[in-house]
Parts: sequence; structure tokens; C-alpha cells
Amino acid sequence: MGKSSAASRERIVAGAADMISRRGLNAASIREVAKHAEAPLGSTYHYFPEGKQQLATEAVRYAGGTVARILRKRLDAGPAAGVRAFLELWRGIVVESDFRAGCPVLAVSVEAPPDEDDIPPALVAAAEAFEEWEGLLTDALRAHGVAPERAPALAALVVASVEGAIAMCRAKRDTEPLDRVAGQLDAVIAEALERQA
Repeated sequence: MGKSSAASRERIVAGAADMISRRGLNAASIREVAKHAEAPLGSTYHYFPEGKQQLATEAVRYAGGTVARILRKRLDAGPAAGVRAFLELWRGIVVESDFRAGCPVLAVSVEAPPDEDDIPPALVAAAEAFEEWEGLLTDALRAHGVAPERAPALAALVVASVEGAIAMCRAKRDTEPLDRVAGQLDAVIAEALERQA
């Protein structure tokens, strides 16, 4: 795949992630995603011959990977800095979209799959994204002295709190839930780090 076709494909994936973050998976058609990404419908089907589920899966992986890269980079300065970056990222997305966009990983996670007996690959990708974020936070907490058995629970608390706060911000059209969660997580992490010092 050449540079321009790789860039076109990534633009479509990024566009799909953005659309899913705004409208959910079930409401986003391939045609609408192509239009949103300003890509020809034909090239969208060319890059994603398996259709919407393939595109959604890659969009979730893209979003999950983007967040993981930011977390990885900021966690170098410690767990508190990483969590602040995680919160700032989502706060920026919610505010810049005028409360229309949230987390595409969460959006895919809360929608009913088209076939109740089948777990769609996009949902598997969402679980993997959450696990990666939790894993990065767990490793950083342990590296800074938090007890090995406590770190995974604290990491899960961070991810669950932030994801829930994102949904609340969109519903209330206000950043207050994220701001409150930020303050509480800051205190919890400071306490966990002090306890181990």
C-alpha cells in the first residue's frame, strides 16, 4: 500500500472513529462514514471489503491505540501525570465537539450487537482497548510503588470513572462530571503513592 492510499485508509478509519464517537455504531453507515471522512464510497469498500464491522473494528483499534500512545508517553512522568493527560484528552474531545462526541470505544461497548448470539469483532477490540489502557496504568502504578494487588483495581477505577464521566458530560452538556472525577482520582492516586512511600 502506497503512502497516499495508506493516508486515505487512515483518514477513513479516523473518520469512522469520530462518527462512532458521535452517533454510535448502529447509527453509522458505510456511506455516512465515507461522506464524513470525505472519501469516495468505492475506496471505502475497497479498503474494507468486509463492510461496516471491519471498519468499526479498525476504528476502535485506531482510537484505542491513539489513547494508549498518549497514555504511554505521559505515564513516563508518573501515574498522576498519565491520568491527568487521560482526563485532559477526553475533556478536550467533549468540549471541542460541543458535547456531541465521546469515546468510540465506549460507544461500541454499550450498543447491542446485531446478532445476540455472536460477539462482534468491534466489541472484542473495545475490550482489548480497555485492557490495554488498564494495563498501562497498572504498570505505571506498580512502577511507582503501588502494591501489585492494588494497582489493577486502581487502574480499572480510573478507566471506568473517566468513561462514565464522559457519558455524563454529554448528557449534562457540562464538564463538571469530568472535573469532579479528575479531583477525586488525583486524591486517590496521591494517597496510593503516599501509602507506598
